[in-house]
Amino acid sequence: MVVVQEVTLTGSSQTLTLKYVIRARFEIEGVVEKPDVIGAVFGQTEGLFGPELDLRELQKSGRIGRIEIELHSKNDRTTGTITIPTSLDRVSTALLAASLESINRVGPCSAKVTLEKIEDVRESRRKAIIDRAKEILHQWTIEAMPSVDEVFKEVAETLKVAKVEKYGPEELSAGPEVDSSKEIIVVEGRADIINLMRCGIHNVIALEGAKVPETIKKLCKEKEATAFLDGDRGGDLILKELLQVTNIKYVARAPRGKEVEELNCKEIFDALEAKVPIEEILKPRREKPRMEVPKEVAQIAKELNGTLEAVLLNEKLEQIERLPVNQLAERLQQLSGVDTVVFDGIITQRIVDIASEKNIRHIVASRISEAVKPSLNVHLTTFSELVEG
Repeated sequence: MVVVQEVTLTGSSQTLTLKYVIRARFEIEGVVEKPDVIGAVFGQTEGLFGPELDLRELQKSGRIGRIEIELHSKNDRTTGTITIPTSLDRVSTALLAASLESINRVGPCSAKVTLEKIEDVRESRRKAIIDRAKEILHQWTIEAMPSVDEVFKEVAETLKVAKVEKYGPEELSAGPEVDSSKEIIVVEGRADIINLMRCGIHNVIALEGAKVPETIKKLCKEKEATAFLDGDRGGDLILKELLQVTNIKYVARAPRGKEVEELNCKEIFDALEAKVPIEEILKPRREKPRMEVPKEVAQIAKELNGTLEAVLLNEKLEQIERLPVNQLAERLQQLSGVDTVVFDGIITQRIVDIASEKNIRHIVASRISEAVKPSLNVHLTTFSELVEG
């Protein structure tokens, strides 16, 4: 099992994050040394698939690590192994492995190279982590097993539900931790507060109307405020009002068509985790060149705008699945056959890397992170660039 996750290249400041390790065996009719094998590997694979898969260029760019050769000679025959660590995608790794099998000479001697296996380093590492986690959990369970009295006490504390309080001159509905917290969450109504407090969130206060109370304006100046609003037209209007008269720092929204009061705890925490800084909402959009896309993709982009959801399409532009954006990265790693991803969110480097590995050709989203590096095989487009073809 490979346990080393990073390999520092000789003579280079770059660090290679391993994905796969190619292992091949060779048999040579004659006696050769390691430099002869290395020379054959570089020389006989050069130019087969252009500079993108040239071993020297891949090492310079940090996409493959040091090529290791092990060999021994006996009775005028040399046998051994070739090991190549790589951070390439699956297709490129497979091409590189196949190109090794095209080597038929090492120095003056005839040779045969056979692929032994391609090892997924991350899978091995995941298995090791899971096995260790099981050990930790087992030991933790033994050491931390509570007494019966402790269990009863914990259950009793959980069943205690904090009461909604009245806050400020307007007697707004609020949780008990508005004053003591540096951060507050502003919701629309009392039912929203009850739902958030059910999930253990007590630093929350309600607007209780379309007009923003003076108490809310004052709190937003003194504390870091997040507006957590329904995913409907009413939430849109309240957000516009808040932007005009308060200093809220973040905005979180319930999924489109849902209200905060009807969300479960997971949906609440997911929405708050996906909150957007107010600067992103207020930032003026720069003019970008328009990109022509199939009408199906343009229509889906219109439908998804403001929903924090994603739609996955196959090569025929048929819908495979629709899901929340916060589940997108994990789901893409599980699925195959996805050609186009359309989602109401930000294209991150992680999404691009997964798409490259899974051979996803198109990603359409509301925005592209400035940290994303261009990809040769994944086309990135924003909603503002779309033109229906």
